[in-house]
Amino acid sequence: MKPTKQTKGGEVRIVDSRNFKVTTTAMAMVTVHPGGMRELHWHPNADEWQYYISGKARMTVVATGNKARTMDFQEGDVGYVQKTLLHYVENTGDSDLVFLEMFKSPRYEEFSFSEWLAHTPSELVMAHLRIDKATYDAIPKNGIAITPN
Repeated sequence: MKPTKQTKGGEVRIVDSRNFKVTTTAMAMVTVHPGGMRELHWHPNADEWQYYISGKARMTVVATGNKARTMDFQEGDVGYVQKTLLHYVENTGDSDLVFLEMFKSPRYEEFSFSEWLAHTPSELVMAHLRIDKATYDAIPKNGIAITPN
């Protein structure tokens, strides 16, 4: 299938009940090019299970109370992220990172941090992050899925 989301940094192919009617689970196959990163995001409707197919990765998961955990992954490893926790995955190798994201839900749902910022009143974002209007305006409005290196 063609990528659902594609950038210079990689691509995401999403399969869920919207494009595969009989499924009761959702899945995304993610490819991150060397130096790229699956941007900071969270899933509001289900826990995420990951299976790493190829490449090397580093994932950071952020929880409330200023808690975070960073772990390294490689081919054959399994990762897990609780529903609603912020997380991102970096390609730390010199070849494409390919992994599956799987959800016990018929629909794939995610919110990217950049998309959330872009839909928060600009005055709040600029004041709290101490950025100017030009920097705020450069925030992608529809999420970018994978940032390039």
